[in-house]
Amino acid sequence: MGNVIRRHVSGPVHSRVVEYNGLVLVAGTTADNRAASCKEQTEEILKKIDASLALAGSDKSRLLSTTIWLADIGEKEQMDAAWKAWVDPANKPARACVESRLGTPDTRVEIMVTAAK
Repeated sequence: MGNVIRRHVSGPVHSRVVEYNGLVLVAGTTADNRAASCKEQTEEILKKIDASLALAGSDKSRLLSTTIWLADIGEKEQMDAAWKAWVDPANKPARACVESRLGTPDTRVEIMVTAAK
């Protein structure tokens, strides 16, 4: 495989998944259900991340790094509840979680991950 770059689910502005040199990069992922709570949006996002990782032949046990953006850091506890129920307890990635203005006013959470193949 070497220096081959593989891009999956490419759209007009980005690829959902990029594979390179044994790494899998999953683009910032948001929920489709924008009326949902922060916890529910997080649960939906994590399911989407599972599917994106599987597309590249990886899974959450291979996570290396995660960045989480919250529209309201006051909802971190809700997000963490979903995260703790999902993350592989034996293989937790490095993680950052920050408050940020997101792409739409009803987006509460966005998550981006990098995993090993």
